[in-house]
Amino acid sequence: MLDRPSPDWNGLHWLDEPLSLEELRGRVVLVRWWMSGCDACAATAPSLNELHREHANDGLVVVGVFHPKPKPRQVSDEEVRRGATDLGFDFPIAVDARWKVLRRWWLDGGERDYTSVSFLLDRHGVVRWIHPGGEYHRSDDPQHARCGASYVELRAFVEKLLSDG
Repeated sequence: MLDRPSPDWNGLHWLDEPLSLEELRGRVVLVRWWMSGCDACAATAPSLNELHREHANDGLVVVGVFHPKPKPRQVSDEEVRRGATDLGFDFPIAVDARWKVLRRWWLDGGERDYTSVSFLLDRHGVVRWIHPGGEYHRSDDPQHARCGASYVELRAFVEKLLSDG
């Protein structure tokens, strides 16, 4: 998927105003699949919130896509809103209850260790960065060196893509 146009995300259920990839052209888009009760999602949430706060006015749109675990199932909007509130999310939230979009974007591409994946799209909708799941965040802890390096890499990509506009 890297350096290719993102697949469509038709089939998502939006908690508020629906967003289309077409209407987001001209913006940089960070998409993160997440779920409640996921330690990696909770550890990554502050980074998503920080990037949203710092760069929303610069053209970055962060989108959280809830997918229930351990398996696809129907979920109520209230359950998803509660989870988003617990993580401090103040950006658009969609629901992929049956994992149809997650399969199209990620799982159908081969063996995957995580479903909590992130994609960064440039202003033309082309995938420029993929984090294959787990967590990323600021960290000086040697046990979280990979998390910290992924976060630094993501910030650099976000800033580059925003400056290319």
